[in-house]
Amino acid sequence: MRVMLLGATGLTGGIVLQGLLGREEVSQVVALVRHKLPTLHDKLAQHEVDFDRLEDQAELFDVDVIICCLGTTIKKAGSQDQFRKVDLNYPMKAGELGRSRGVRAFILMSAIGASSSSTIFYNRVKGELEDALRDLDYPYLSIYHPSLLLGDRKEQRTAEALGIKAMPLVNRLLIGPLDKYRGIEAQTVASAMVNEACHLAAEPADEQVVQTREYDEIVQLAG
Repeated sequence: MRVMLLGATGLTGGIVLQGLLGREEVSQVVALVRHKLPTLHDKLAQHEVDFDRLEDQAELFDVDVIICCLGTTIKKAGSQDQFRKVDLNYPMKAGELGRSRGVRAFILMSAIGASSSSTIFYNRVKGELEDALRDLDYPYLSIYHPSLLLGDRKEQRTAEALGIKAMPLVNRLLIGPLDKYRGIEAQTVASAMVNEACHLAAEPADEQVVQTREYDEIVQLAG
């Protein structure tokens, strides 16, 4: 199975990359990056691309599964328009190219609260992407809705750092229908994504599947 990975330089994407490289079901990982990763592996095919012109390299999308962990923050992007470009336009274009090349599955890391009707800009953009991917009619579409991602990031995010410190206590209070808002380790999300992709290699879907994964199901998929 050939898997394309978007967002390999991020917290979750980096863990997904290592997980995919270690699985025998995966013959090749096609990583689209702006700058080469330090990772060297026989299974890894890195391609430095202009994400504004992905259509120029449509042949790279001849894979079986796309896993998208691409994302940024408004602070890092510099503006809402740039945020939309990274979190909506790039994944949507990848989805369109993948579908046109016969990719059978798309696994997306979105966010809890994502909705195209949300009054919160971040959640609205995430929801717009989900709607766009659903409209592409992938045979298999899996959308992950993690809450706060826990793990060591390369960049400092003050608000998230404060939230991470408080999460052990907060998680104990989030029970029943509120457990979907629990903070979750990026390692757990990444493991679930890798396991799900590899499960598709063993048991391809016989009919169209659209799934939304929240806390409990992500933990279960991670094994």
